[in-house]
Amino acid sequence: MEKRTEINKVGEFGLIEQITKNFTNQNKSTVVGVGDDAAVMDFGGIYSLLSTDMLVEGVHFDLSYMPIQHLGYKAVSVNVSDIAAMNGIPQQIVVSLALSNRFSVEAVEKLYEGIAFACKDFEVDLVGGDTTSSPSGLIISISVTGEVAKDKVALRSKVEQGDIICATGDLGGAYIGLQVLEREKQVFLSNPEMQPDLKKYPYITGRQLKPKARMDIIHELAELKVQPKAMIDISDGLASELYHLASQSKVGFFIYEDKLPIDKQTYDTAVEFKIDPITCVMNGGEDYELLFSISQDDFEKLKTHPDIHFIGYATEKEKGINLVTKSQNVVPIQAQGWDHFKAGN
Repeated sequence: MEKRTEINKVGEFGLIEQITKNFTNQNKSTVVGVGDDAAVMDFGGIYSLLSTDMLVEGVHFDLSYMPIQHLGYKAVSVNVSDIAAMNGIPQQIVVSLALSNRFSVEAVEKLYEGIAFACKDFEVDLVGGDTTSSPSGLIISISVTGEVAKDKVALRSKVEQGDIICATGDLGGAYIGLQVLEREKQVFLSNPEMQPDLKKYPYITGRQLKPKARMDIIHELAELKVQPKAMIDISDGLASELYHLASQSKVGFFIYEDKLPIDKQTYDTAVEFKIDPITCVMNGGEDYELLFSISQDDFEKLKTHPDIHFIGYATEKEKGINLVTKSQNVVPIQAQGWDHFKAGN
C-alpha cells in the first residue's frame, strides 16, 4: 500500500520544503529561488524580483463581509508587501482569476476598481493575466515584479548576532479585526434583522479588510540611508516570521514583551474577546507590517521614527527564540501562525 501523509501533518512550509528539496538552480541569473519573500534574479545592473500570492474564497476571504473592491486592493497589497520585504520597489503585476457563474460582470468590475486603486497607490502597472471558470467561488492569483539595487537587497539570511530587530506599525489588529467580523456574521446569520455593529471597531476591521503594504517605510529607510540587513513581511504572525529569520540566518532572538507595538483598540478588543493581546501579536498574522534587522550603528538614524519599533536583538542560535516578559521571565516563543492545511480550515 502506497504511503499517504496528510498535508496538515507537515504544514505549508513543511510541504514547500518537501516538494522543492530536489530542485537546484540551473541558470546563473537565479540568485535566490525558493525560501525568501520573493525570488531574486540577476539580469545586469540591478536585481529583478518576482513573487506571487493566491487568495481563495472560503480560505483567505469571505465575501459576506469583505467588500469586493477592498478584496481587489488587498490582493495587490499583499503581493507588493513581498517586494517591500526585499527592500525593493514594485513595478508590474499580472492578475489571474477563477470565477464561478454567481459573479456578474459588474462584480468583476468592482473587483478591478480595487485593483486599479492599489496600482495607483503603489505605482505598479497591470500588464496582463488570465481568466477562467471555477466550479465554486472566487480565486485570485497575482504575480508581481520589482527591482532592487544589488547592494540594497534584504534577505532573510542576513541577520547577524547583535543586530537590533525592528517592527513597523502595530501588530495583532488584523487578527482581532477578523474575530469581530466573524462574530457579526454569526449574529446576522442567526437574525438577519440585526445590523452589523462595527462602528466601535473601525481601525481593526480596516486592518483586516484593507491592509496596506509598507512601501512608505522602504522609501523612508532609503532617505535616512539605513540599510535593513534582513527583512520579512509579517503575514503569518510575528512568531512565525521570527522563526523564518532565525532558521535562514542561524541566529537566536530575545524579543521584549513591553516593546511589542499594539494599538489600544486591538488590546481592548482582545480583552473583550477574552484573548491574550500578546497572542494576537505573536500568532495573529495578516498585519503585513515589516520585520527587519539593522546594525547597531543605524540605531541613531531611526530612534525617533514614530512608526518603527525596536523589539529585541539577535543572539547565538543556541539560545533559541525567546520572549522576555514584562516581569523579566524568559519564555521560549512557539510559532503557531495560521496553517492553511489544518483540519477544519
